[in-house]
Amino acid sequence: MVNHQTISQSTAQLSAEDLAALRENLHEQRLFRQEQLRQLAGPVTSRTGDRLQQRAASQIEVHTKLAASARMVLSDVEAALARMDDGSYGICHLCRRPVDRERLMIVPQARYCARCQQVKEALP
Repeated sequence: MVNHQTISQSTAQLSAEDLAALRENLHEQRLFRQEQLRQLAGPVTSRTGDRLQQRAASQIEVHTKLAASARMVLSDVEAALARMDDGSYGICHLCRRPVDRERLMIVPQARYCARCQQVKEALP
């Protein structure tokens, strides 16, 4: 559970303009990922023939991986918007310290501060 002192410390580093810009960025990312998923859900077009069927199979694999990645980013974006709504945005999920403003401006859906992100990525 995040205490209100931690939340107010975190949001103090982000101005109202920062939060508005971040929210707009997240909404744009959400719309982009939703459109990407709609396009990826469409049929993969191919002609007959062995070589074209192999290409179609590889296209399906690429489409599947792209869709999985888009769903993951969309989930992160929606979670960040929910954190904005509940007042926990900008708090690291591991150490509970504020995430640097600069990091949020680059990766607005960030759940972790830079230090905790490095630790998390280093784990197997």
